[in-house]
Amino acid sequence: MLALAASGALALGATACGSSNKSSTSSGGSTGSASTSASTSTSTNASSSGVASGTVSGAGSTFAAPVYMQWGSELKSQGLTVNYQAVGSGAGVAAWTAGTANFAGNDSSLAPADIAAAKKGKAVQIPMFFGAITVSYNLSGVKAGLKLDGPTVANIFLGKIKTWNDAAIKALNPGITLPSANITIVHRSDSSGTTKGFTKFLSAVSPTWASKIGADKVVKWPTGTGAKGNAGVAAAVKQTAGSVGYVEEAYALQNNFTTASVKNSAGKFVAPTLASTSAAGEGLKIPADLGISAINAPNPAAYPIASQTFIDVYQDLCKGGLDQGTAKALASFLNFGLGKGSDELAQLYYAKLPAPILAKAQAAVSGLQCNGSPAAG
Repeated sequence: MLALAASGALALGATACGSSNKSSTSSGGSTGSASTSASTSTSTNASSSGVASGTVSGAGSTFAAPVYMQWGSELKSQGLTVNYQAVGSGAGVAAWTAGTANFAGNDSSLAPADIAAAKKGKAVQIPMFFGAITVSYNLSGVKAGLKLDGPTVANIFLGKIKTWNDAAIKALNPGITLPSANITIVHRSDSSGTTKGFTKFLSAVSPTWASKIGADKVVKWPTGTGAKGNAGVAAAVKQTAGSVGYVEEAYALQNNFTTASVKNSAGKFVAPTLASTSAAGEGLKIPADLGISAINAPNPAAYPIASQTFIDVYQDLCKGGLDQGTAKALASFLNFGLGKGSDELAQLYYAKLPAPILAKAQAAVSGLQCNGSPAAG
């Protein structure tokens, strides 16, 4: 599953395009994308498992793509086709607000500009799960994970630390022989929620980064080479000796990357693991709009560069452009993801929502409507 997700664009079923009331068939133009034909109409019938049959389309987060791929594969046999394009969070939000996708996969909370672009009704962001944004590197002879603190990571990506045996890295890693190789930075070239999460961390730990670069889905990188998607960054790091990049943990594992342990807000060096990612979700403040952030989470056991991922929809799905059958199928997909689907997260190295956040996410799904009536039917 991860190999397919890492190939670049990801399609579950068919490419999402056209109006939300129809599904068109895509030939899967991107190398490595998987596609099958989708029905041109949406059924309102429910399968024997209680899942509403039909077809829904989404676009966005490459961070979340392996999970949506898994869920889509399982739901396909139950009559629900999920067409998802892993094009990056920014492009996903743009596709959703333009009406070419039924939902957006988005790794950051909705910005005011995103809400303003959602002109068909009230936008709702639903937290789905957590994952770790790793600092992955390709450094011959250094097999064990390095220890890095926030200021050092920021100075690496600022281009101030240029070699692997720089004094700042050596001071954090006594006893490890570091080569004098030059550091090659790899970063995202597309509009990315993973980038926003990573740069939010850098802004929190480095006043220089905060003042000169800032945190957003797209930033002006001081140095380095850009690549599209988590898969693109992973491929570039894998192919470039001496490189370092930020990728979601599932992609790091797929490529057998060595990842750094990063100093968290409690002063502890923590490796990106399922347990430390889960810990990042515990104790978070939950705003009214559910726009949570797990960056620099307060839990002492938390990995500090953990990210949540959302699905963005209109509260009234039908006023947002969907027909009744598609609205029902989308609500069914969301309920599956926050229910049975969450039990499958660990095998893909993602973490469940803690109970308080899960309850609010499920309540948000229950509040989705179709022309004023409950969308789930």
